[in-house]
Amino acid sequence: MIHVSFQGERGAYSEAAARSFFNEEIETIPHTTFAEVLENTSLDKTEYAILPVENSLEGSVGESYDLLYSISLNVMGEIYHRIEHCLIGIGKLEEVDTIYSHPQALGQCRKFIEQHNMKTIPAYDTAGSVKIIKELNKKNCACIASRAASVIHKMPIITENVANNLDNYTRFLILSKTNSPETGNDKTSIIFSIKHEPGSLHRIIENFHKENVNLTKIESRPTKTNMWEYNFYVDFEGHEKNPQISEMLDKIKRETLFMKVLGSYPSAKLS
Repeated sequence: MIHVSFQGERGAYSEAAARSFFNEEIETIPHTTFAEVLENTSLDKTEYAILPVENSLEGSVGESYDLLYSISLNVMGEIYHRIEHCLIGIGKLEEVDTIYSHPQALGQCRKFIEQHNMKTIPAYDTAGSVKIIKELNKKNCACIASRAASVIHKMPIITENVANNLDNYTRFLILSKTNSPETGNDKTSIIFSIKHEPGSLHRIIENFHKENVNLTKIESRPTKTNMWEYNFYVDFEGHEKNPQISEMLDKIKRETLFMKVLGSYPSAKLS
């Protein structure tokens, strides 16, 4: 039996994404924070961890990117999971004036919330917000979470499809102590920091152009140590074991103050 750590309560989107990724019987282990999820796998309590890193409507999950900097786990897979938000509660739509959910979910449903003049209260997890409103047992309080979470916690759905855009996907990374072999359709993720001088980022990006490697994402995050200095998170097509990619990474490393390969893994498609 495969054991997978995820953040949230039963019925969280992370749990559903893990089941979709492995497509087999797995045991999912819930945790309150992303850090606990990764620590659990680092300590061999689970074989895998799943981490949300970006959403198609709200963008990157900053906390996840910051944690990737310091972990010893490898990224060995990714999945794009469709997010279908429901308004859940015991009241009718016209009775609801307060909404609980994870900040990302609240942002993804901003138009619906503003249209109905609802007050928002952030929660640590979408599925966890169902537990909160169940305990409150107030008709004016509802939450935004998945249909699965409503079933697990035995709470009625007031209305479905409340996101700003129904094409709402979250990208999750799968992490473990193992590496994924080259498949010919791979992606690699790296982190690096650069000298604070003109042209330093350009010299690194130029390597992708010279080698004709498709750079699929670049993200910057504050280093948290020096003011106005950043770590760059980059995804690109190819596997680190491929000689062309390996040589390119060596060149990039020479131009950086710090570089870390997070992992190479099969590139996922939107489902």
